[in-house]
Amino acid sequence: MKVALVHDYLIQDGGAERVFLAMHELFPEAPVFTLFFNPEHVHESFRKMDVRASRLNRFPFAQTHYQLYLPFMAEATEAMDLSGFDLVLSSSSSFAKGVISPSEATHICYCHTPTRFLWEERSHYVRDLRYPTFVKWFLPGYLHRLRQWDRIAAERPDAFVTNSRTSRERIRRYYQREAEVIPPPVDVSRISVSRDPGAYWLAGGRLVPYKRFDLIVQAFAKLNLPLKIFGEGPERENLERLAGPKTEFLGHVDDQVKVQLYEHAIGFLYPQIEDFGITAVEAMAAGKPVIAYGRGGATETVVHGVTGLHFDWQCWEDIGNAVMRFDASRFDPQTIRAHAEQFSKERFQERMRQFIA
Repeated sequence: MKVALVHDYLIQDGGAERVFLAMHELFPEAPVFTLFFNPEHVHESFRKMDVRASRLNRFPFAQTHYQLYLPFMAEATEAMDLSGFDLVLSSSSSFAKGVISPSEATHICYCHTPTRFLWEERSHYVRDLRYPTFVKWFLPGYLHRLRQWDRIAAERPDAFVTNSRTSRERIRRYYQREAEVIPPPVDVSRISVSRDPGAYWLAGGRLVPYKRFDLIVQAFAKLNLPLKIFGEGPERENLERLAGPKTEFLGHVDDQVKVQLYEHAIGFLYPQIEDFGITAVEAMAAGKPVIAYGRGGATETVVHGVTGLHFDWQCWEDIGNAVMRFDASRFDPQTIRAHAEQFSKERFQERMRQFIA
């Protein structure tokens, strides 16, 4: 059986890319098709693969400012040559589901979420872009046409898999498709349970507006408590302006440093609405409780009162209140760790094998 693997773009080392790595381990000889590939910014494992990037990858600034080529991404996705393959596995939060596979092939899409900037976050996308005003005038009309393409593209896979009940409901609402829920893999085996009470609170991920790190930073500026934030992104400069004296921005950290950060933290803060939320599960693998906004994937991964707490309102005041009322004695690190183990990479791969079969 000839297998092709497709991913939107390989230009960062994020949660979706870790899911894709686990999928690739099921078919290690399969070629990888993607729109953009930046080997310097992805996990080193991708550098050893047969990666076939689209023609857009050769354009100026494509690997660092890929958003400039948004008008050409749908066409470039459809141009990927998948002839001769029996199974197409796509990993998509935007374009990859829209590949045109051979009529005799089976296409299974692991859909992380319906294209966020076209559906769930459409009202904020144009507003938050750091583009000139005249560009923003033309974007809504183009995004409307792209939304039509995205809806048609969602008809192409033979089957959908997704990461949570939250994403399944979005797929049902926006694409009118059913999806099997298989939670994404978290490499819990590389993280040890820690009983260190911790000296700081921790948060991290891509520093982008929808993740609402600004709320954490504001809360800790008021509380004057130690906070560490790992990750890079366009919001970093704004966050640093809001931060208090005890907030430290660590930038990009490797896996080993990230594990150490989890192990020595008091707890992990999770203010955003996510489809699943791998960093929260990683923190729980270290036995650390998570304070999370009680919507989205966090309602499926963080058990209120057992592995962490849910706060009700997405505002800095509610985050600050949860931190002030936090009682570490209510949480058992081993119980938290046991809960995280259900999201292991091994369980993910076994469920994917069964679904494909």
